Amino acid sequence: MTVAPEGRSGSIHLVGGGALTAADAPLYAPFFAEAAARGRAAGRARPRIAVISVHPANPTPAGVLVDVLAAAGEFDPHVTAVRGGEEVGLAALAEVDGIVVGGGIVEEVRDGLEPLFDEIRRQVADGVPYLGVSAGAMIAAEAALGGGSRVDGIVVSPEDPDEPGEELEIGGGIGLVDVAVEAHVAQRGTLSRLVAAVESGLIGGALGIDERTVLVVGEGGLRVEGSGSVWQVLPGERGVAVATVGA
Repeated sequence: MTVAPEGRSGSIHLVGGGALTAADAPLYAPFFAEAAARGRAAGRARPRIAVISVHPANPTPAGVLVDVLAAAGEFDPHVTAVRGGEEVGLAALAEVDGIVVGGGIVEEVRDGLEPLFDEIRRQVADGVPYLGVSAGAMIAAEAALGGGSRVDGIVVSPEDPDEPGEELEIGGGIGLVDVAVEAHVAQRGTLSRLVAAVESGLIGGALGIDERTVLVVGEGGLRVEGSGSVWQVLPGERGVAVATVGA
């Protein structure tokens, strides 16, 4: 697995969800340190961090993200909060030292941020770190997984027996990492969905991240921190190979 941008790229921090209290601040600390260093290089005493939320309950989720980041250190929040169906404007990324995208309904988060995909890639390639939580982590991939619990009509992950599920949806993502990303994996039982998607050829590979767990992708390779696991699902000689990414 590689990071799409090259050179002096900012790191990619992917949080599997569920880490939204002050006690979870250590998971955000590596991102914050990188943003703070970039801010100092630009002459800012405190980093200016874009906090973007596309969520049905906005603006509340944006405030939660700000509080969690504030537990990691002092910063100037540049908050943009919209509801699903609305697009995020380019001003959300103006002169920032780090980019944070929160969770929500994956398709809505992806659609809301899509006009900014090119600019996000440009900034990350220029050294701005990116942190995605839940849906914000999932849309960081080239192929962004959406809703759906079936592949070729076969149930591949838990669904309500009274409400038959839909086919797994895959759309275009930001392209910061070259394999698909799934969040809440252990909590929602979706590792099997990744296995089925890779085995069927819908995606070439995937990373599944448990809640309260962060995967950091940077020049030093992959690093895992938190209480859960990160699952790597790749095509194998006899089907699909599944392994955990080391801490």
